[in-house]
Amino acid sequence: MKSEPHDALYRIASAIEERKRAADPSASYVAKLLVAGEDAILKKVGEEATETILAAKGGDRLHLVRETADLWFHCMVMLSHYGLGPQDVLAELQRREGISGVDEKAARMPAKAGGS
Repeated sequence: MKSEPHDALYRIASAIEERKRAADPSASYVAKLLVAGEDAILKKVGEEATETILAAKGGDRLHLVRETADLWFHCMVMLSHYGLGPQDVLAELQRREGISGVDEKAARMPAKAGGS
């Protein structure tokens, strides 16, 4: 049976959950990051986002792909910290499929006070 690329997301999420439950933080980067807590996780996501942007500006496609992989991975660690996983993000993307980006964003905006 051939594995699909998106299956890797679920395998990685499963590995993150396993390390969250049972790994020694001195031997597992993921366990160490999760034990460090929210601020450390969010800082790492921010760092990876910045590196991804710099890679995009640099024009090296392979570097951009590698930095995006780092960003996605750290976002998955962040999701795990909050009890979420790739299935939650994929479900949201699926919900948005076929909806105009302008309409979708407007639906998330709070109504203005005063009725105008």
